[in-house]
Amino acid sequence: MATSPSTDTTDIEIAEFAGQLFFRLWRASHTRVAEAFGSIGLTPALFGILNVLGAREGAIQQEIGSAMGIDPSTMVSLIDQLEAAGLAKRRPHATDRRAREVVITPKGRRLLERGRQMSMQVEDEVLQGLTAAERRQLLTLLRRALSSAPPQSLWRAEEGD
Repeated sequence: MATSPSTDTTDIEIAEFAGQLFFRLWRASHTRVAEAFGSIGLTPALFGILNVLGAREGAIQQEIGSAMGIDPSTMVSLIDQLEAAGLAKRRPHATDRRAREVVITPKGRRLLERGRQMSMQVEDEVLQGLTAAERRQLLTLLRRALSSAPPQSLWRAEEGD
C-alpha cells in the first residue's frame, strides 16, 4: 500500500539545515528589495556600496571591495556605474597617491535614503514574525557567524545580483 507524502511541517523542520533557511529567507528578501530598487535605478549591489559610502567620509575603493567580498574588477564596474549616475565620485587619496578614494555625492545621499527606506520596508515585511529584540539578536548572530565563517571567493557580477 502506497503512502502519500507527509504534510506535517515538523518533518520539513527536521530535514532543514541553516543554509537552506538562509537561502529561503534571502530569496524572500532579495527578490522584493531588487524589485523596489529597480524602481529607483539601483541594484542590491549598488545600494550596498552606496550604503557603505554613506557611512564613511570617503573610502578607498579596494578596501570597500575587500570588506564587502567583491572582486576588484567587479568593484571597478560598480563604482563606474555609480559615478556615471552621479551618485559617487572618485578622487585621489589625500596621503596615498596610488589609492583612489570614493565619496558619495549629494544626489547619492538622497537616493541612499530612499533605498534605506525601501530596505526597511522589505525587512519589516520579511521579518514580521520577529520582535524588535529578536531582529537585533538575529543581526548579531548573523554577524558573528559571518565573521567566523570559512573564507569564500569574492563575488563577481557574473554571479547575478
